[in-house]
Amino acid sequence: MSYFVTVGVFTAITIIGVLGTFILTGLTGLFSLGQAAFMGLGAYVSALLVVTFHVPFPLAVVLAVLFALGVGYFIGYTTLKIRQDFFALATFGFGEAVRAVMNESVKWTGGAMGFAGVPQLTTPWLAAAALIAAVWLVRNVRYSKFGRDCLAIRTDELAAEVMGINAFDHKLKVFLLGAGLSAFAGALSAFFTTYVEPAMFGWTQSAVWIIMVFFGGRDSLTGAIFGATTLSALPEVLRFASQWRVAIYCLIILLIINFRPAGLFGRWELSFKGLSRRRPPGAGAGKGRRKAVAEKGGADADA
Repeated sequence: MSYFVTVGVFTAITIIGVLGTFILTGLTGLFSLGQAAFMGLGAYVSALLVVTFHVPFPLAVVLAVLFALGVGYFIGYTTLKIRQDFFALATFGFGEAVRAVMNESVKWTGGAMGFAGVPQLTTPWLAAAALIAAVWLVRNVRYSKFGRDCLAIRTDELAAEVMGINAFDHKLKVFLLGAGLSAFAGALSAFFTTYVEPAMFGWTQSAVWIIMVFFGGRDSLTGAIFGATTLSALPEVLRFASQWRVAIYCLIILLIINFRPAGLFGRWELSFKGLSRRRPPGAGAGKGRRKAVAEKGGADADA
């Protein structure tokens, strides 16, 4: 497999994970530092089911996502009623607890040494299809009535509840959707890298996903995808400056945050329907002039 294909697959998996953060932060304004823990659950559970229990790969991925949803329901039900800043701390504690369990369960996870021997079953075509499906799902949720209700909750939760919107129920559903997407990304990652370890799923990974969302714009699905793509590929582009690439990476992020607080895309969304309807400047005016000349010529002929 070529280098560029490998980078492309990793980028696709990263975008799926970032979409799980986007739909949580962009719709309801919640900040979860435990999204990478759900990715770890998806990776480890699916790998264990295939390698140890010989479960078919598609079924193992489904069961891993369902397991993450079960854990997510328990975590969300117990933490979403508290204030947003405490929610971020609670998810941080959850993520670190999951990582500690992965480190200590040597018999099942291999501990800090990691879990090796996972077959490489995630193909580039599978990663591309999974990415398209994830984008389609998030886009439909974002522009549905449910998505508009979630945006109302983000803007003013009390006013949304007065209007009859069940804020807790909506936030729980969004939290579960984000957990499922993260777990799905984790399963794809495990069967592409053929190796997983607890260090891959720490709170720093969750923080990086949040940065990617804000880099592109938390109000724009296009921005979230662009942010994930750009910041995933940027370290590879900056390989020529191996000693300075981390500093350059951080500098670019700081410039965006300071000069574009709403992100690069703000609220703008890419619309293929809108692009297809665009005309060159002056095209409409030219058509109008031609029509006027034709009408004038007809009038002169009649005279």
